[in-house]
Amino acid sequence: MTDLHYVRLDNRQVLKISGDDAREFLQGLVSNDLERVSPTHAIYAALLTPQGKYLHDFFIAEILGAFYLDCEAGRIDDLFKRLRMYKLRSKIELEIVEDLAVVVLFGEDFHEALALDPTLGAAMEWLGGVVYSDPRLSEIGVRAVLPTNNLSAEMGELGFSAAAFEDYDSLRLSLGLPDGSRDLEVDKSILLESGFEELHGVDFHKGCYMGQELTARTKHRGLIKKRLMPVSFNGQPPAPGTEITQDGRNAGEIRSSAAGQALALMRLEVLENTAPLLAGKVQITPEKPDWIKF
Repeated sequence: MTDLHYVRLDNRQVLKISGDDAREFLQGLVSNDLERVSPTHAIYAALLTPQGKYLHDFFIAEILGAFYLDCEAGRIDDLFKRLRMYKLRSKIELEIVEDLAVVVLFGEDFHEALALDPTLGAAMEWLGGVVYSDPRLSEIGVRAVLPTNNLSAEMGELGFSAAAFEDYDSLRLSLGLPDGSRDLEVDKSILLESGFEELHGVDFHKGCYMGQELTARTKHRGLIKKRLMPVSFNGQPPAPGTEITQDGRNAGEIRSSAAGQALALMRLEVLENTAPLLAGKVQITPEKPDWIKF
């Protein structure tokens, strides 16, 4: 087993939700089914506006009866406030946990190295926290919520070497996976434009949750006209928000980017046209991953 890497994601933080009503509370708010969350299974989910637009996305794992949300560090205060607003009389407690870190592990044979079930979302207790197969896509590796003490030493003992955030981000971009508000516009993005159905972040059978009506209607009426997807290019990365044009007409918008690759929200109609696509002065090439269905 070689080429095993880990990255501590400093742009992620952990929000803990505990109490007798924690599962029921989250079930009525988020896009995925909390009944699927257990000490042996984690999920990917989102919190939407009542109108069905994106607010936050996160991973949910269970440790000792409490739910731990792996979410954006820069927006965790907003998520905390929104959840507290909906608490009402629910018997729950909310806590931003400062002594836990979010870690991703990837490379060759990473499931074998951890003795972890490769099934999407499969979880187990590990190093005083939890580790789980990323519930979106197996190629991206595994995620863990772990105590910060001795983290580097423990990873080294297990054969995982520290990698740069850019290494993991490059893998993410190549696979077309969104990274929170870097790729989804708050109060604007629609889950099904952003791959949440294929990435197992929405459940159409769980019943009502906030924003459920638009999400269900979008699916059943086939209203998707845009998709978030990887693009490649040569030269300087276009800045996030750069308009993409084709024959002088709007074709999409760049979201997160790095050397040679980016995610972009593309109008599906332009993908059938062979005319060049330009992000500013940079020509881009859409690259549809196998997991995207359209």
